Amino acid sequence: MAAYAIDSKCNRNRFRDYFGGWAGTRGRVRFDSALAEYWTLPGRANTRGRRGSVAAERFLHGAGKRRRFQIIDYGRTWQPIFDDQPTASVGAIAVAPSDPNVVYVGSGEGLHRPDLSLGDGIYKSTDAGKSWTHLGLRDGQQIAQLSVDPKNPDRIFVAVAGHPYGPNEERGIYRSLDGGKTFEKVLYRDENVGASDVQIDPSNPQIVYAALWESREGPWENGVFNGDGGGIFKST
Repeated sequence: MAAYAIDSKCNRNRFRDYFGGWAGTRGRVRFDSALAEYWTLPGRANTRGRRGSVAAERFLHGAGKRRRFQIIDYGRTWQPIFDDQPTASVGAIAVAPSDPNVVYVGSGEGLHRPDLSLGDGIYKSTDAGKSWTHLGLRDGQQIAQLSVDPKNPDRIFVAVAGHPYGPNEERGIYRSLDGGKTFEKVLYRDENVGASDVQIDPSNPQIVYAALWESREGPWENGVFNGDGGGIFKST
């Protein structure tokens, strides 16, 4: 699972001719839409599968088994910003809407599949990716999603998928109110059910949506065991 994050203060109209495609394509990709004619793929086509597609003036890209990159010129050049960290896998990236210098990275692919890569928790940068601090949730192994309060960069929610091949306690939805110094588990079912998504309502940050997912990888290719312990949840 790759992850993307946009600096919310960028000029979103200017990336129109610089991004699109990604699904195993190169060069121009045509979209059947009245809003888009032709789009250009600027690069990073060799970061393997499991990617999304979106961009802006300052754009962060993380691939499941490769590196984190930043672009600041609409895709003309790319800068690796995470190579010095001990993990090479990422499942989620979130830029604080109220302060684009604050960036959170959740490691581990966050998507159950037979050839996934594990992570070691959450990282934070307060200088737009120039330096990073490890925050915790190391035993979660798979961070599926991050959501930052649109008005408060210190209030974040984390969807932790947990160990893909067995049970563990550090999974579910976590919340931090102090920028990641401490985390509180706020939604949890049991050691077999992880979290796959969490989103803060941008119009009302007190409303939070979350998804739990019970799934476990088997010891052989495409061996998957799913349960009925998951579901969609809402907090007001």
